[in-house]
Amino acid sequence: MNGEQISVDLGFAKAQVPAGTHVCQIFSDSDERTDALLRFLTRGLQAGESTACFSENVTEQELEAWFAKEGLSLAAERASGRFANSPTKQVYFQDGRFDPDRMLALLTQFHLASVAAGRPGARVIGEMSPEINSIPGGTRLLEYESRVNHLLQAHPVTAVCQYDARCFDGATIMDVLTVHPMMVIRGAVVLNPFYVAPETIARG
Repeated sequence: MNGEQISVDLGFAKAQVPAGTHVCQIFSDSDERTDALLRFLTRGLQAGESTACFSENVTEQELEAWFAKEGLSLAAERASGRFANSPTKQVYFQDGRFDPDRMLALLTQFHLASVAAGRPGARVIGEMSPEINSIPGGTRLLEYESRVNHLLQAHPVTAVCQYDARCFDGATIMDVLTVHPMMVIRGAVVLNPFYVAPETIARG
């Protein structure tokens, strides 16, 4: 990085944010979740960025239709390597466990591959599954989200983490908010008043 601050358009918020921003979206409406995801992905692709999506809750038909509406071809973006998507469980819970170190390495490689391809940026959006509460390694969720903040300083992937408020209890949602510097409020991305610096988060 040359030290120049680059701003990016998330697609679902009016204001731009610095590349490498770590955003938390707490939603309670499935349409809100899907709309943000699709806008985030297509705006990144229109800017020439590498994009990735981890979700069980968007269909191939939804992706194809939205991409076409935005003047993009899902098949062509996949073939070019600019777009990839996988189910949440396949990415986060490989081998039946949650491993923050593996996830951080994946994000690092995603950014390095984007730089090597000469792309102007990289972005990823992922929805956490409530299975995190019962899977081996799941107690390390806050450690992982906190360490992402450090990683993004060196590898500025713009990251949006989606959490369904209908699937997590209030205490978990509040914990999740403490490890995201930015949050989505009524469609706007704002500084998160609940954020706690990474150095204060204990490892699980």
